[in-house]
Amino acid sequence: MKLIGSLTSPYVRKVRVVLAEKKLDCPLLVQDVWSEGTTIGQSNPLAKVPCLVLEGGEALYDSRVIVDYLDTLSPVGRLIPPAGRERAEVKTWEALADGVLDAAILARLEATWAGRTEGERSHAWMDRQMGKVHAGLAALDQRLQGDRPWLCGTHLTLADIAASCALAWLQFRFADQPWSVQYPQLARLLDKLMQRPSFIDTRPPQP
Repeated sequence: MKLIGSLTSPYVRKVRVVLAEKKLDCPLLVQDVWSEGTTIGQSNPLAKVPCLVLEGGEALYDSRVIVDYLDTLSPVGRLIPPAGRERAEVKTWEALADGVLDAAILARLEATWAGRTEGERSHAWMDRQMGKVHAGLAALDQRLQGDRPWLCGTHLTLADIAASCALAWLQFRFADQPWSVQYPQLARLLDKLMQRPSFIDTRPPQP
């Protein structure tokens, strides 16, 4: 199988971290989905990454679908409980972290997309999206209060990976904002995960 993605996408990073934690070998094919020459549409009709192409040529897309599948391929480092309330809890926190990213990316596109002039940008829209970002991060940070080591259970799960990928991307793309100060418990989790080879090896290239 092969993973189609970019080096800066936080959703792709989430998948790459899971691959590393599960000790699964999967080459990364770097694609710029904004390029006129991109071929991502041949595998994902939505032209989005990440996209996991399986051995037979079938494709899986959406990072949540991909990581769910990857966690079944190896018993090493189980990241998602197999069933029940514990599974729903991990997937809910993953969905919240991904929702933070969804909102932040919409805000950034509104602020930076070259297809609009400054007068055409909606600051009310950007404020609305960033309000969602802060609400999501506050909930994640609150979950970690009291020196709780992980978001769910007693060991690393997909919830921790998703939350850390989200905060790391915000620090990368919105570097002027004091994320670590505003959300110290979440920053503590990120600092811990940044010591793991899976996070070290997936750092995006610095601008």
